[in-house]
Amino acid sequence: MSENITHKALNIPPFIVMDVLERARVLENKGISIIHMEVGEPDFNTPERVIQAGCQALKEGKTHYTHSQGILPLREAICADYARRYGVQVDPDQIIVTSGTSPSLLMIFSAMLDPGDEIIMTNPYYPCYANMVTFVGGVPRLIPVSEAENFQLPPDRARQALTRKTKAILINSPANPTGMSLTPEAMKSLAETEVPIISDEIYHGIRYEGEDHSILEFTDNAFVINGFSKRYAMTGWRLGYLIAPKSWIPSLRKIQQNFFISAADFVQWAGVTALKEADEDVEKMVQTYRERRDYLYPALKALGFEIRNQPEGAFYLFARCERFSTNAYEFAFEILENAHVGITPGIDFGSMGEGHVRFSYANSLENIREGVRRIRTYLERRKTA
Repeated sequence: MSENITHKALNIPPFIVMDVLERARVLENKGISIIHMEVGEPDFNTPERVIQAGCQALKEGKTHYTHSQGILPLREAICADYARRYGVQVDPDQIIVTSGTSPSLLMIFSAMLDPGDEIIMTNPYYPCYANMVTFVGGVPRLIPVSEAENFQLPPDRARQALTRKTKAILINSPANPTGMSLTPEAMKSLAETEVPIISDEIYHGIRYEGEDHSILEFTDNAFVINGFSKRYAMTGWRLGYLIAPKSWIPSLRKIQQNFFISAADFVQWAGVTALKEADEDVEKMVQTYRERRDYLYPALKALGFEIRNQPEGAFYLFARCERFSTNAYEFAFEILENAHVGITPGIDFGSMGEGHVRFSYANSLENIREGVRRIRTYLERRKTA
């Protein structure tokens, strides 16, 4: 009975994007064609060389528990990747390989937060951040940010939000849902605060303008979240990792041992190949994403959506839709039901997301064009009506 279920389990918010996706599946089961621009998942297959490495690892019997922090060759490959991309030195003992990046976040928050402790983050934000902080008894300290700020956290406002309860500042660059990035200057300034920085770098490698910068370029007092899902189109492989100060590793390792044991053995070996051999595959994916972005950005503006800046990375456009509706949730479902295009209401990403909808261009250019055509046709019909 529900009265026996914990308050935190009953009250954890759902992913609204899943509400959209589930309704889209109902319509598809009725034979209706849906263009999916709501889900943030690469539409590419995992690079063939990575698949072959995973299959080879299975054949070689890599099907057992590994060290709870992950196999050493993968941790060494991660260190080499961060040295090559950012010029920073990371020790393999600072890394814990996880089954996707969500466990990394949950482990860090579990180790860091006692009841009432705060994590500073932007509003809008990736929903799991606030949901996980709340789930472990912490408090998300939300800083409203706007288009004029590229939806990124101004260091001076982060400092103003610091309290004795603040345990860390969380950043995501390039960001979900906006695709916008912090400048190196802003990252350096944030790194100079007295609290640790948690940096979600999962969209690194999917970048169109400028360069990715890791928080580790500016401070050692940081926790990095990264993984293979986005950059290498490996969502179903469930492979991520966290980089933490060495003093935190014993506690984080114990959490890993108790709740997750280790990431899958053969999957970790596929990750080694991804880091060492798949840059060419990633570059082809990024070029395709760029072509999609360069089509979708002006196409949405021509339809009447307001987008201040073109995204610098990831594969999302966060568009203001108040010209069409004052309720983004209702508008997203209106588009789904009438234009048969799935988009995500901005309220999924916090109160500052209201008035916006998120378009994912992790879909083929052909489908994106068709999605734009359907939305244009519906909006014209709607205006006439």
